[in-house]
Amino acid sequence: MASKARAQRSTSQSLKAVLGLRDLVYSGEVAAGERLSEISVGERLGLSRTPVRAALARLEQEGLLEAIPSGGYSVRTFTAADVHDAIELRGVLEGTAARLAAERGVAAAELAALKAIVAQLDTIVGALPLEVDFSAYVAANAEFHDMLAVLSGSNVIRREIERVLHLPFAGPSAFLDAQTESPEFRASLVSGQAQHRAIASAIEMREGVRAESVAREHARLARLNLDVVMKDTALLERVPGLRLVSG
Repeated sequence: MASKARAQRSTSQSLKAVLGLRDLVYSGEVAAGERLSEISVGERLGLSRTPVRAALARLEQEGLLEAIPSGGYSVRTFTAADVHDAIELRGVLEGTAARLAAERGVAAAELAALKAIVAQLDTIVGALPLEVDFSAYVAANAEFHDMLAVLSGSNVIRREIERVLHLPFAGPSAFLDAQTESPEFRASLVSGQAQHRAIASAIEMREGVRAESVAREHARLARLNLDVVMKDTALLERVPGLRLVSG
């Protein structure tokens, strides 16, 4: 029991270190090119060096940090093309997941769960042009995309989708919190929700090619959102992590 408790504490500390360090980068609290050491990060997060060491290595694998030959890590910068490529890769993987789900078929309970998420999103997006519950949208949107990975029936695809979601700004809700008042953002919500419905329908109808095509096109909405944000200085200030992205 004692060893199990120690393992659970270690896992909790490791997760806290990864999430805390990732937040430091995306929140803009650490600048591009700034050197990070186990000691400095540990002091900021209130954690010991062991979980911090693992977190630094993890974020290097994710591409947010790069190792410095003299020791430690620095925060990377990215081009808009880097972010576009990450989004494109997510689209390829989620498209494959949707196609496999359609071709292999999914259980009735899983299909019902997917359709329930789509219905929830319909209600949220249906509030337009009035105030949209952005937090609820982000949660339901993430749940929809998580469900796609599960419905593929492939642990390999599911693992790779999880990996790509940690690439800089590749997630399905990236940039959205900067644009809640933007007409382009509101239009993208409507378009995105139509694609959610189409993906679910294609999976239900066992239309693999259609499911893959729509899922890949759906990911490209994030590229449009990035382009909108990058052109508007006021919006850029609402996503501090975008200071890491050059034009």
